[in-house]
Amino acid sequence: MRQRNKPWADDFLRENSDLVIPNPDQYKSKWHELFGNDNPIHVEIGTGKGQFIVGMAKQFPNINFIGIELAKSVIVTAAQKVQESEQTNIKLIQENAENLNEIFATNEVSTVYLNFSDPWPKNRHEKRRLTSHSFLERYENILHPEGQLIFKTDNRGLFEYSLVSFSRFGMLLEEVSLDLHQLADPTNIMTEYEEKFSAKGQPIHRCKAVFRGE
Repeated sequence: MRQRNKPWADDFLRENSDLVIPNPDQYKSKWHELFGNDNPIHVEIGTGKGQFIVGMAKQFPNINFIGIELAKSVIVTAAQKVQESEQTNIKLIQENAENLNEIFATNEVSTVYLNFSDPWPKNRHEKRRLTSHSFLERYENILHPEGQLIFKTDNRGLFEYSLVSFSRFGMLLEEVSLDLHQLADPTNIMTEYEEKFSAKGQPIHRCKAVFRGE
């Protein structure tokens, strides 16, 4: 869906550079210094309007959360939601996920969340899928050896593709659920998209996976 332009977005980002971090590559290997603690770092790729990351930050105050979102018109909405929450354990980045390895050092991240990523259904767009081989290489690099990748989607085709992709990469699947909400997981925070489609009876799929390491 095309997002409506927000003419005030540039000014907002400049005025809130302590929340939406400009030049995030400057903090590679130094994110703990920015947060002012040594708590684990969890990264959400495609943070959308911010409901998930704010909910997680409230539920887990001893974890530092970083949300990555490329669309300017979307990340400012997420930033407003973070401000309203008054959570201090969240930072946001307006950046393309392709640049993860320029932003985070090896083993710097404990968990990566992929929530309702674009399925890019055409075969010629496979490399754009956030669960393709090239992206898995990026996650493996930034994740701690015991780190986890948590993936949620309502798209069955993307979910099946991703399970195959994870397996071919040699990852261990710790959880595979074709109907997440049947698990009644009290730690699950729903995104705006998840709430909308779950209310319509659409099953939500979730997978938790880890890299085997050497």
